[in-house]
Amino acid sequence: MPTELEIAEPWIHERSFPSLDDERETEFADTYVVILYNDDYHDVDEVALQIQKATGYNKLKAVEIMLEAHLRGRAICYTGSEAECEKVAGVLRQIRLQVETDKF
Repeated sequence: MPTELEIAEPWIHERSFPSLDDERETEFADTYVVILYNDDYHDVDEVALQIQKATGYNKLKAVEIMLEAHLRGRAICYTGSEAECEKVAGVLRQIRLQVETDKF
């Protein structure tokens, strides 16, 4: 014999709730990143200036990104839509910096 809950709300057993993984996939579904690789050919000021030009970041943020790429070999330089990331990567490539875009 069905319980009161089963009679009053039969949909409760059929309802599925999104998992945390599903929410994360939805939240970042269209998010891309620009990865900047270490560069031994340009001086630090030139790289930081090009990061500023490409991203609109202030000098401090640009220097932090440049230093992370220099010390760790690479750094996430920018996060945004695919089109935004391709635009930023294009500006960085103007001076032949090594970058790539990838899905987050």
